[in-house]
Amino acid sequence: MSPSTAKIIIAAGLLLVIVGLIAYFFGDKFHWIGRLPGDIRIEKEHFRFYFPITTMILASVLVSVLLRILNKLF
Repeated sequence: MSPSTAKIIIAAGLLLVIVGLIAYFFGDKFHWIGRLPGDIRIEKEHFRFYFPITTMILASVLVSVLLRILNKLF
């Protein structure tokens, strides 16, 4: 395993820890995630279907912007 691969794994682990801490301590502040206009939710008596298309598009745009910024910096 090359040192650059190890650095990527460490960075991914740190990112997961940070996201986990944010979700643990500030989870009640982000109740709107998954309830955006455009998210598909079908609930019946014994059936639930949930497809968060708008949330995933927003997450994809945010990750793309962050990666582009990190690429420009480094």
